[in-house]
Amino acid sequence: MGRGIAQVSATAGHTVVLQDIDEGQLSAALDDIASTMAGGVERGKLTAVERDAALDRIQGTTDLEEAVESADLVIEAVPENLDLKQQVFEDLDAAAPEDAVLASNTSSLSLTEVASVLERPERAVGLHFFNPPHIMDLVEIIVAEQTDAETESTATAFVEDLDKEAVVVRDTAGFASSRLGIALGLEAIRMVEEGVASASDIDAAMRTGYGHPMGPLELTDHVGLDVRLDIAEYLREELGERFRPPQLLRRKVRAGNYGKKSGEGFYVWEDGELVGEADTGGR
Repeated sequence: MGRGIAQVSATAGHTVVLQDIDEGQLSAALDDIASTMAGGVERGKLTAVERDAALDRIQGTTDLEEAVESADLVIEAVPENLDLKQQVFEDLDAAAPEDAVLASNTSSLSLTEVASVLERPERAVGLHFFNPPHIMDLVEIIVAEQTDAETESTATAFVEDLDKEAVVVRDTAGFASSRLGIALGLEAIRMVEEGVASASDIDAAMRTGYGHPMGPLELTDHVGLDVRLDIAEYLREELGERFRPPQLLRRKVRAGNYGKKSGEGFYVWEDGELVGEADTGGR
């Protein structure tokens, strides 16, 4: 998600510093951005001149202080772990300018709780991008209990500058999109588990019958089965048993089948392309 957010920000004309704690991951992220944008040129989504200008706006570093020392806006996209996100926010609080907006790309965690570690929590906001960020038009702006009007306004202006649609929601478990999306995804997994239909047929029904650009099981593979499981567990704790994860999801995660990033989830992936349907033990 971080590399995708960096890409769309640079394409919109912003100077971007992409930071990762691992040099190898950072290098892979920058290569992935270049590859994705090359594909965009081939498909006529942007010109070679626009691509080159955007790539020139992106720098990479493993040094957090260097990354944020002159930032107006910082967006963290670390895994969905409350302790980790709070630690990142504490580090940003110490390293970023006092007037910088600190945003979290969390898709489900309490932004109010994440922001509670800040000296100035009023400058915290949620910017929940959708995967992949360079294709999906929606960004959910999460307003924490502490978020002030100026921060919300800055976040909204930024999203609009990216030519994306902003929806503003208050900080509740799962917000709006994750809460609805995870409910649909979990039910689709239960249907596969019960042998109601194959993953591909369920996805085809939602694409063709309901106009979804991607079925819920293919989307789960894109998001990551491990990520979906973590979100479901959190929502179960916050909102009740209707978000209990299916055993099929747990089994796949235990087996290391996380979706597109591992090569197998509900589908089989090779070089980032869907090549077949995985064995789920169902119909």
